Amino acid sequence: MAAGGSYSIVEYFGGDDGYRCGYCKHENGNFSNGMWSHTMTVQDYQDLIDRGWRRSGKYVYKPIMNKTCCPQYTIRCHALNFHPSKTHKKTLKRVNKFLSKGEMPVERCEEGHDGVLEEIKSRLKPISSILQRTVAIAAGKTQSFLSGEPMNSVDEEDVRPPPEDPLKIDHSEIQDITTSLDTESSNSTPREDAAPASAEKTSNVTAKPGKGADPNRPLCRKAKDIRKEKRLQKEQLKQQEPVSSSPSPAPSKSSSNQPKSLEEFITEYLPNDPLHRLEFKRFLCDSPLEAETAPDGPDVGYGSFHQQYWLDGRIVAVGVLDILPSCVSSVYLYYHPDFSSLSLGTYSALREIAFTRQLQQQSPKLAYYYLGFYVYSCPKMRYKGQYRPSDLLCPETYAWVSIERCISRLEISAYSRLNENAQAGDALALKDLGRALVLHRRTVMPYAAYARKRKGSNDEKEVEQYASLVGQSCAERILLYRA
Repeated sequence: MAAGGSYSIVEYFGGDDGYRCGYCKHENGNFSNGMWSHTMTVQDYQDLIDRGWRRSGKYVYKPIMNKTCCPQYTIRCHALNFHPSKTHKKTLKRVNKFLSKGEMPVERCEEGHDGVLEEIKSRLKPISSILQRTVAIAAGKTQSFLSGEPMNSVDEEDVRPPPEDPLKIDHSEIQDITTSLDTESSNSTPREDAAPASAEKTSNVTAKPGKGADPNRPLCRKAKDIRKEKRLQKEQLKQQEPVSSSPSPAPSKSSSNQPKSLEEFITEYLPNDPLHRLEFKRFLCDSPLEAETAPDGPDVGYGSFHQQYWLDGRIVAVGVLDILPSCVSSVYLYYHPDFSSLSLGTYSALREIAFTRQLQQQSPKLAYYYLGFYVYSCPKMRYKGQYRPSDLLCPETYAWVSIERCISRLEISAYSRLNENAQAGDALALKDLGRALVLHRRTVMPYAAYARKRKGSNDEKEVEQYASLVGQSCAERILLYRA
């Protein structure tokens, strides 16, 4: 139960049926247990992710590690000791060059972030980041906080913007926040480049002579160019529409940098498809986490947030974050496709690590950055292991193990008990099912009392499975809904 007296309330669904795996594309090889969370305290969710659970909107799920085709290990980075790799430094240089000279890098493939492509000294100040609280249950208003933390530049050269900035970036509205990332270390190993698979396969193949492109067919075009053309056509159509003779007031400079609501962002960029927008809102906007504050917590409080990335008065990316008692947990990142070549997934992860360090100064126990799941069996998901030092969660003892000690075991088997101590067990294993709390007919009661009241009930096996997965402590705090 939270300090304010509220409970977490969940409905457990189990997980007997397999479904399609998003990593290896096996049609029914993905197995997980799940529950719908009507509301959840940040401490309960912290304890759940430390047992291998993770949320997608309000749905909280836990992979069945020894059964699923691609085991997913919870991974966390030690934010205070983080050392950027060579690839991380290259990403910062790439963004620096874009911001200072307006040069967009050649289109490249970004690392996979659970199905989407995801990414500071004064040169990166033009990209401001705004943290906007997600409207959660019991949250009356959406609050906004300036929270972007610029990272130290890794450029040794004195790169200055040209006299006429092609981006026309307004520096006056950007808050200068000091950095704490160490970018001088060279001890980290570089991240694997995520080049397109087709390019990798054809790079060593000798091309055979041919007749060349068919002159009767139109030239191939990139999807990005097609999107730009469509956008230009829409703008031209708008300009051709009749305009009122009365002058409209010019927008003030300050209003252009005001944070957009998620509804505005969805309306502007998503397809005009009600079902698509509903799924988008359920996945990226809905959260079961209650907004909470604590005397020893960060100034922004705990809960779910949207961290908006702004450039020249335009929103270019949004990161979904959960701020919890011990960590910042990255949920998802989506961004404007025009900026895909900037490796915004990598860039945003570096910003979020810097943000975690900023919060730790206000709340000492908040020292970790959770990147979600690490899937060793899926090569494109191994990039998360390059944010070091980092740990993986043992699926049997729920102890954290340094990733360096885990790799050799995962090379042998996709599923592994990572804890090397054969005698170790689950410290929070279920010991007394009767103490688990349930919510029945709007009444909170221990399961033992519920079982006596509901003689002949056949749900004991299901409740025991649920309580074993969440652990004794959470079972005694979280309310399991019973009809």
